[in-house]
This record gives sequence, C-alpha cells and structure tokens, in this order.
Amino acid sequence: MAGLITATTVGIIAPILVYVWPPPPKGAKNTDVKVALDTPLDKVEPGNAVKFQSPVNSAFTMLDGGGDNAKGDLAYGGYMVNNAGKLTCFAINCSHLGCSIQINPQAKTFDCPCHGSRFNLDGSVVHGPAVAPLSHLGWKQGETSSEILVGGTTFAPGS
Repeated sequence: MAGLITATTVGIIAPILVYVWPPPPKGAKNTDVKVALDTPLDKVEPGNAVKFQSPVNSAFTMLDGGGDNAKGDLAYGGYMVNNAGKLTCFAINCSHLGCSIQINPQAKTFDCPCHGSRFNLDGSVVHGPAVAPLSHLGWKQGETSSEILVGGTTFAPGS
C-alpha cells in the first residue's frame, strides 16, 4: 500500500515540478554576454541610467534577489546606473512581481508601471508594494567604453 501511494504521488507531483522548476534549456552556457550601450560608460551622468537589452538567445543572471527575484534568476534587460559617481548594474525586473521597471529622469528613480513600486538609483525601495531592492547584475567593461560584459547565459538557437 505504501509503495502504491508513493508511486502515485511521484507520478502526479513530478510532472508538476517541471513547471515550477523547469530544467535549463538545451545548449545553455554560462558566459559573459557582450552588450553595446547607447551611451558610453564615461558619458553616463551622475543621477542617470542607461537601459540595455540582452542580445538574441541570451539572458543575464541576477547576482542577488528578493521578492519575486532570486539569485540565479534570468533577466532580459538591465540598467547601468551612475549613482553619485559609482557605476552599478541592475536587472530590469521589479522585485514585486517582475514587471520591467522604467527610469524616471525627473525624480531620479526607477518606477514600476504595473503596481507603482518606486526604487532609488541605488536599488533600494522608496515605496511598495515591493519590499525587496532591485537585483544586481555582474558586469565589467568591454573593449570600449560603449561595451560591457554582463554575467549571463547564452542559448542554442531554437532552444
């Protein structure tokens, strides 16, 4: 009887877990993803941010998380921020439910258009419903000041 219950439970739960924790796509490779910035790093003024997207068949890996974001989750865009002379790279995902945040240049904040969360340029929460800060992305400068290498994943085409 115990064996029958166990087999039935595994047979029902295992397929559901694939949707909760899907396996990585075939051909996924952890690597630095090359990104061309619209504004060179040395031209990003303090209090400003430059938005960027992941190239086709790639994504960025979040270094930390909170709320809807978790360390190791993927982001398909980000912001390079000059906050008082310090360059920081954030995932585009709001920590509340993962909507794409927008830069608000007048208020010098990141605003979430879905539910109204607002974040400082250092990623901290100004007001919710988000309670966790924005997730960081690991990065380093590329060959020019208009290129950065962001820690992420590339996928085989069609995966």
